[in-house]
Amino acid sequence: MSSPVRTIRPETTIEQAQRILFRYGHSGLSVVSETDQLVGIISRRDLDLALHHGFSDAPVKAYMTRNLKTITPDTPLSNIEALMVTYDLGRLPVVENGQLVGIVTRTDVLRELYQEREKKRTRLRQLDMSLTNQNSENPLLSCLLPSIQDKLDSTLWHFLEQAATAAQERGWHLYLVGGAVRDLLLSRSTNTILLQDIDLVVDGFHQSADVGAGVELANRLREIYPQAKLSIHGEFQTAALLWHKDPNLGSLWVDIATARTEFYPYPAANPEVEASSIRQDLYRRDFTINALAVRLTSPSEGELLDYFGGVLDLRSHQIKVLHSNSFIEDPTRIYRAVRFAVRLGFKIEARTEEYIRFAVSSGIYERLRETNHPAPALTTRLKAELKYILAAPYWKSAIQLLDHLEALKCLHSDLVLTDQLEWQLRYLSRWLKILDPTEYLEHWLMRLEVLIASLKPTERVKIANYLQLPKDSIDRLQQLETVEQEIQQLSINLKKSEVVLLLRRYKLPTLIIIACRSHPENRRLIWSHITKWSKTQAPIDGNVLKKMGYKPSPQFKEILDRLLCATLDEEIKDRMAAEEFVRSHYPIK
Repeated sequence: MSSPVRTIRPETTIEQAQRILFRYGHSGLSVVSETDQLVGIISRRDLDLALHHGFSDAPVKAYMTRNLKTITPDTPLSNIEALMVTYDLGRLPVVENGQLVGIVTRTDVLRELYQEREKKRTRLRQLDMSLTNQNSENPLLSCLLPSIQDKLDSTLWHFLEQAATAAQERGWHLYLVGGAVRDLLLSRSTNTILLQDIDLVVDGFHQSADVGAGVELANRLREIYPQAKLSIHGEFQTAALLWHKDPNLGSLWVDIATARTEFYPYPAANPEVEASSIRQDLYRRDFTINALAVRLTSPSEGELLDYFGGVLDLRSHQIKVLHSNSFIEDPTRIYRAVRFAVRLGFKIEARTEEYIRFAVSSGIYERLRETNHPAPALTTRLKAELKYILAAPYWKSAIQLLDHLEALKCLHSDLVLTDQLEWQLRYLSRWLKILDPTEYLEHWLMRLEVLIASLKPTERVKIANYLQLPKDSIDRLQQLETVEQEIQQLSINLKKSEVVLLLRRYKLPTLIIIACRSHPENRRLIWSHITKWSKTQAPIDGNVLKKMGYKPSPQFKEILDRLLCATLDEEIKDRMAAEEFVRSHYPIK
């Protein structure tokens, strides 16, 4: 059964009920009295009929079905099948002690029948393998826990066992979900897999687990692992346990949350979340390959939950979105789709690509950006996705795929990966690799700046502010046009000293970005300045000037600058010539 059940009162209007169906994607709603007794069911068809006749303000009690067939938590599957076929029912309420505790739909029945059939086939295949002593690939194991245990470090496996025990003591189920399950299923290596980011979901709403279940479980685990840092965040009370360079667990991040469902009130909004079941929790995720879960608690520990064909998509090496409006609701999912496709070597499924292109061409992102509508959390997520992509070794392929999907327009409608811009990005990476091998500078951020710099000067700062870039980046983009105009005066006819005096006013990131956008002559001069001329020093310094009888004064800077220029232009080459230069140009009175 599915639990909890979304319910309404008999006095709820048809219009209100229709909005609830739309929000949660249900095909019907259970109607309960003030004492929470089940009194009826209203289907989507019932609501559509009432709305068609203009009764949007009428109460649902006028249209709901009252002659109900119900079942109990112990009703056998065969009886459920018989009731649905005999009475042509799409859903059956589950009632215990007069209270509605769940609902079983046709989809639930079909899924259970399919899973039972697959388990039988798996057992037969395993029996056949043992009889014929043959090896064959079978990723859909009846129990994944032995496979997971073999692939994980023993310390991490022990942590998962402790988490499962703590959840089971409270009557909850615990699931390993998302990327960790995906990566474990994809792994064909016999070596231990290093997981640094794990998502755990607590499901037990019908067993009195509330929205704080994830936090309660995290607090219990914190008692067992006092060296971990506990972080509680978000209005939904999710929790995270963090280890940094731990001798046993390394650098590990474990998110723990109660199973939840979410609803986007408008495009690119922060989702509104409510406690729900593990099925609804998986349904809210982005792609089928990330909507997988493994049960860690008994009974059925090790069971793989795959409601949306994620395993088949893993086999087919494709990225498939769960919902047709997914990219309208959250544009960062476009960038996630590209990131997973390139990193895993997968293809974006054809229909998913159509959804991406429709979302981009709809112009929704441009309109939201122009009206400053997106929530800060959205821009934070978008910047995080850009960082993941631009900091990864596969950034070049990812940018090319984003351009192919026209998804760079999510940032700005004029942003296109032209041949010139692609060349600039390659040149930037080449310079950074040589000039900043330790990555003291943020290479991903500089790539993003080069992308933004391809826009009109008036648009650059808008996008930088929209993405909440650091102040240095915003200032650099704001001053870029002025700096480029100043540096245009560079020429091969200038003296070295004139080039140095001009370029030393700018920081290294500015010079690198300018060089990538400059013509070859200026680029050569900037390179010479960074690698050689800026490191040149005059033969004497301020201490020598004091010994020569000069008293410290504002004139010191002028003398030292002239000495440096003369050194650069090879007018002086040693200390003796430098001292003579100073005495002749700045005689002591």
